[in-house]
Amino acid sequence: MHERDFEQFDQDPPGDDLQAAEYVLGVQPADERRRSEARIAAEPAFADLVTAWEQRFAALIAEIAPVPVPAHLWPRLRTRLGWLAVEGARAPLTQRVSFWRGATAAALATAAVLAVVAVLRPMPEPAPVAPPVVVAPEPVEPPTEQPKPVVVLARDDGQTGWLAAVDAGAGAVTMTPVPSPADPGGRVGELWLIPEGGAPLSLGFVSNERAHTVDVPDAMRAHLAVGSTLAITLEPEAGMPHATPSGPVVAQGSIQTI
Repeated sequence: MHERDFEQFDQDPPGDDLQAAEYVLGVQPADERRRSEARIAAEPAFADLVTAWEQRFAALIAEIAPVPVPAHLWPRLRTRLGWLAVEGARAPLTQRVSFWRGATAAALATAAVLAVVAVLRPMPEPAPVAPPVVVAPEPVEPPTEQPKPVVVLARDDGQTGWLAAVDAGAGAVTMTPVPSPADPGGRVGELWLIPEGGAPLSLGFVSNERAHTVDVPDAMRAHLAVGSTLAITLEPEAGMPHATPSGPVVAQGSIQTI
């Protein structure tokens, strides 16, 4: 295989299919997302595309493991609710009935003495009270999360084969396939990162059935840059990752933004 083989595919992403996938991924800017929501309500065909991508991403969501509740959280919640931090612990002095009974009696006695003093002593004229100054809080704009770029890996017929969400900071590429039949010869997809003007670098196996995340080795993360290409070839599963591609290219797309 020659590197020129990677240049034979059309790089123009399909419109509605890509917009539906980006809407489900949540990577669209706010104005574009509102337009997508309006299309979902008005265009049944576009709504069907969104539903199809939601079903494809469901497999990726299922891979997220549940996170156990930290041990310190329950005592904090109990304290915020006015309960004892630890169930069964002895209440502090201020939470005991006997303490409040004694405090109430002392408060009543003090109030009686103060009432007698108030009757015998003339009250001074109250000082004028300045009106409160109302200061309007400055509006705080919520931080906006930068959308992750999505690379469309198109097949030789122009149809979308995979969507790749590139997270250069984390060194990860989330691959979401448009499900396709397995290779009759038993070969599987292998993902390649091709720097501009450089040789292909294998990122390992890529599924043609379910979404999953591919970790990019530290030594290759610098190549997750504008101008690099993501490509998929059919290769023997044994010996993966391979040093060089030997099978046919089935899909590819260039990284346009990072």
